[in-house]
Amino acid sequence: MDKNNDKSISSKIEIDEGFYVLRFQNDTSEVTNEVREINSSFIQFHFCIKGHGDFLFNEGNYVFNIKEEHSILLYNPQRDLPINLKLQPNTWIISVIISIKKFHSLFSLDADHIHFLSPENSTKKYYDTGVINPSMAVVLSQISTSNIHESMKALYLKGKVYELLSLYFNKNLDTDIEQCPFLIDEDNVRKIRLAKELILKNISEPPSLHELSEEIGLSLNKLKEGFKQLYGDTVFGYLLDHKMEEARRMLASNSYNVNEVGLKIGYSTSSHFIAAFKKKYGTTPKKYLMSLSSQ
Repeated sequence: MDKNNDKSISSKIEIDEGFYVLRFQNDTSEVTNEVREINSSFIQFHFCIKGHGDFLFNEGNYVFNIKEEHSILLYNPQRDLPINLKLQPNTWIISVIISIKKFHSLFSLDADHIHFLSPENSTKKYYDTGVINPSMAVVLSQISTSNIHESMKALYLKGKVYELLSLYFNKNLDTDIEQCPFLIDEDNVRKIRLAKELILKNISEPPSLHELSEEIGLSLNKLKEGFKQLYGDTVFGYLLDHKMEEARRMLASNSYNVNEVGLKIGYSTSSHFIAAFKKKYGTTPKKYLMSLSSQ
């Protein structure tokens, strides 16, 4: 069910028994409050696409902050963790709520890689925070902006949520900040994040790697290494993911034709844009538009 109040939207879509997705979208200039009863038999995944929010627990005595491009996992089989979310202005959050029973059925064969599933940890609480990598960001965007017919929405979201969870748990040790001394330095992390902001701000005409390294004050090698460690991709691999997702959103808006979209995201010829789009999504922009119009 969707609730819509002056551009503040919340919705719940059931994927399966004991498995559902919540979407919180506050496009207002005011803080909104979202409350959901969730008992101790569920695991919670919260993904902040933009903005930031605060999850309040124990009558507000404990606060979990969630920032843009970050996620939190909450698991406590000993006590209920109802959602009491303070959603800041211009904030979007996607939450995946799954019962422990359902989660075990999905990941029982992978328990060695998910340590809180092990028998010795199954009764212990587990909280975790992480960074949303580009692959996860694309899936989250597809979940939040899906333009799928109601009859197919649950099936579509089921596939996307499974994809999201597989990406979430596919954590390569090489991208763990604790394994990378370079990223322990907060100033280095700040500079890498600035690099990301600069390329996304200039998505159609991004600076070269040399220009970027000079702008943020890091050597070229440290920029490449740090960006890969923090975001799981090369600078331009990350940018390409965002360009294609921006192109998909623009096409879905029905406000631009294929040539206009290609130009806006930095392609001088439509053929290059079409090739890049097809490589990313397995279909051409024109066929993608046709699929939308047939829904």
